[in-house]
Amino acid sequence: MARITLRQLLDHAAERGYGVPAFNINNMEQALAILEAAAAVDAPVILQASRGARSYAGDLMLARIFDALEAMYPAIPLCIHQDHGNDETTCLSAIQHGFTSVMMDGSLLADAKTPATYDYNLDITARVTRMAHAVGVSVEGELGVLGSLETGEGEKEDGHGFEGKLDHSQLLTDPDQAVDFVTRTEVDALAIAMGTSHGAYKFTRQPDGEILAMSVVEEIHRRLPDIHLVMHGSSSVPQELQDQFNQAGGQMPQTWGVPLAEIERGIKHGVRKVNIDTDCRLAMAAEIRRVAKVSPAEFDPRKFLKPAMESLRDLCRDRFERFGTAGNASKITVLPLAEMARRYRPRIAA
Repeated sequence: MARITLRQLLDHAAERGYGVPAFNINNMEQALAILEAAAAVDAPVILQASRGARSYAGDLMLARIFDALEAMYPAIPLCIHQDHGNDETTCLSAIQHGFTSVMMDGSLLADAKTPATYDYNLDITARVTRMAHAVGVSVEGELGVLGSLETGEGEKEDGHGFEGKLDHSQLLTDPDQAVDFVTRTEVDALAIAMGTSHGAYKFTRQPDGEILAMSVVEEIHRRLPDIHLVMHGSSSVPQELQDQFNQAGGQMPQTWGVPLAEIERGIKHGVRKVNIDTDCRLAMAAEIRRVAKVSPAEFDPRKFLKPAMESLRDLCRDRFERFGTAGNASKITVLPLAEMARRYRPRIAA
């Protein structure tokens, strides 16, 4: 059985000092390209589905895609993760459809746009953690609100993201609060706010310490060396992909993402899960545009999707290699959910 929980995968990553890219998917083509890349370099995989993705593809279709991937790539440990769950129902339904990990994002209320209080976040995340751990499923929480330190604004993605402006302090996870939050919720991983945001338009210039606060990552890791940290909104938006997209008729304004060197710095300080979505979309969209430009008479979707999948495969392979994920799939012995539930019980009882 290749399906693995987030906790077991990130424990392995922490022991060996690597990070794991978490790729968002919406369809079969994305899933196949990612697993092809993983198989080529012997890397474990985190596939994420947002509420938007689940609405687009449907839970039953996604569940069958995950089943097929398990059968096709039995040697690849595969974590299926609910990205930005907004309430208990979203997380529970994900578990019912075979997800081995859920994110309870209590930084926002259930409407996924209104910043929540700390007490609300603490309470709902603890409830989801107790529920998920009872069946062996891992939980990721979030503390602090994702958004730009340049503008104080968030970037809404798939219906998720705050509206308006927030105070600078709300956009940075407080290390003292992180200790309290992790202790009281017993989450397996913690997503932190440090200047990253969803979408392509993260920074108006090459990010530095003022707008990408990697020092927050380092301080939280110093205080919580055993918790697995998560960087959301961590697409790098490579210049070459922006250029390819625009040369093929796109109109993407110049933007900057999270430099790979900064992600690698984070991995050295406890970041074990790195969320990537925009880069995947951009890699595929640039190829689809290119085919449409050079072959304007083409109408077979496969002629667009095959090169798009190859571009995504190459991008994912690069991230597996850069983050140190490559070469680790065959080193992991996957534990069933029942065994993970048994291991959680002493923590729950305490």
